[in-house]
Amino acid sequence: MRIVILGSAYPLRGGGIASFNERLAEHYQQMGHEVDIYSFSLQYPNFLFPGKSQFSDESAPNGLRIFSKVNSVNPFNWIKIGLELKKANYDLLIVRFWMPFFGPCLGTIQRIVRQNKHTKVVCIADNIIPHEHRIGDQILAKYFLNAVDGCVTMSRSVLDDLKEINSKIPATYTPHPLYDNYGPSISLEQARAALKIPVEDKVVLFLVLYASIKDWICFWKR
Repeated sequence: MRIVILGSAYPLRGGGIASFNERLAEHYQQMGHEVDIYSFSLQYPNFLFPGKSQFSDESAPNGLRIFSKVNSVNPFNWIKIGLELKKANYDLLIVRFWMPFFGPCLGTIQRIVRQNKHTKVVCIADNIIPHEHRIGDQILAKYFLNAVDGCVTMSRSVLDDLKEINSKIPATYTPHPLYDNYGPSISLEQARAALKIPVEDKVVLFLVLYASIKDWICFWKR
């Protein structure tokens, strides 16, 4: 199949979402499929981004075709990207959705792409409605969801949120997979030795929402 993934990827600091998209593309390639990633040239306006920089200082992933073209706040760009993907006539468009803010952008692109009567659109949803509810969340999420052919959620609560907004969408729950692209796991003893924490000491793990996915995966493996 010819597959395109629409979502964060290098050089953006997308944290887990970017890593997930890149690893998903790699896996599809290993299965023999042709895969492209369409990422954002502008993901968030600066005032919405919680960190200092939206860009990664790590090396680019090998063997992936990543096109940083999507502007989340420019409707003319949405139309341009939609027409480009429509013309490309991919078999499958996989769209990552984690915040209603992206509903107008992604929903518009999807509607244009589906006009080719060939490309199927599947959403992988991290969230449908954010934990911190805002006015308009349901309207924006509904606009997005009404332009997908199916949806995969990675928690049962997100599946419930989806069904509340649109119960007609074919949807399934699949637990979030473990990342396997950060090197082999190490033993508790090795991890504690590297961090200079005695084996007998008790440790409290504190996760910050916007921490690097790499950081908390390393701690989780302990």
